[in-house]
Amino acid sequence: MTVKVSLSRPAGAGTCAAAMAAALTLLPASMPANATEGGIGYYVPGTMATLIDRAPVQAGWVIKPQYLHYSGDFGASADTPIAGVVALGLDVDLDAFAPGVIYTFEQPVLGAKYSLGAFPSWVDVTVSGAVETSLGNVRRRDSVSGLGDTTLIPALMAWVDDCWQYNLLVAAHAPTGDYKVGRLANEGLNYWALDLVGGAAYSNLAAGFNFSAFAGVMFNEENSDTDYRSGRLFHLDASIQQMIKAGSGFITLGLNGFWAEQLSADRKPGIIIPGDFKQRSAGIGPVAGYLLPMGSDNFLVELSWLPELDTENTPEGDYVWLKLVYQFQPGK
Repeated sequence: MTVKVSLSRPAGAGTCAAAMAAALTLLPASMPANATEGGIGYYVPGTMATLIDRAPVQAGWVIKPQYLHYSGDFGASADTPIAGVVALGLDVDLDAFAPGVIYTFEQPVLGAKYSLGAFPSWVDVTVSGAVETSLGNVRRRDSVSGLGDTTLIPALMAWVDDCWQYNLLVAAHAPTGDYKVGRLANEGLNYWALDLVGGAAYSNLAAGFNFSAFAGVMFNEENSDTDYRSGRLFHLDASIQQMIKAGSGFITLGLNGFWAEQLSADRKPGIIIPGDFKQRSAGIGPVAGYLLPMGSDNFLVELSWLPELDTENTPEGDYVWLKLVYQFQPGK
């Protein structure tokens, strides 16, 4: 099996991540201890995890539309602060579409293929739960739909050494989505964040075996409307995939998993937040795709399912990703 594969970076941890995070923006005026504001941040599992998510190594354009569906909840007994009240058993449903574009330059930078890109997003979010009031628990449901937050990629770099590829990503998450204090659901998070990610990938084209791992740290700025600053978050995504010849292309089958853990405590003026009250989540699930090389162009499609198997201070649910990539060189 011999095929040149040069793939793209995903829709930034902040695009669909922002969309996912927008599902629950928990923003009370007097926030008690929490792990990442509302238990959710810009990192979304599966954003950068598999063969389709590697940095491009071929000069030209990458068009990468992505769709994410998430359904999860905090559990019936979990107290979650929202807009100065406490909600019980919050349920979250999210659909997000992130049409991304990446350009890879011909001239190397520091010996690496250098790319930059952007991923805006459109989100549809519904959040429901029982809100505690002076008259008892009242069921409430909020839905929003519109432009979400945007991921900007000023630097995406790839070094190739035989069967190995090493990646470096700098992603900035911009709060372009609408945001209102007091809503259970918002399109955006209302703060900036920076994600620094490093990765290594191994491809044995003769055997069709692929392995990818991406580790990063998310640095969050303060939410200006709530004076709340979420702590730093470490995240790790990895996958193993087998390529199988099918017609003119290749079927890819494998597993992808993730682990995320908050490194530092959240901060809010006037509130003491315990350092050991932090977000943690992990999960693993199947991934399948199809790769079609077309000369200097490549077409890829990939479907993955990531059920969360272990969570703390964050919702527990299922992520479903559908990613497409079309890579081409103008004039060829």
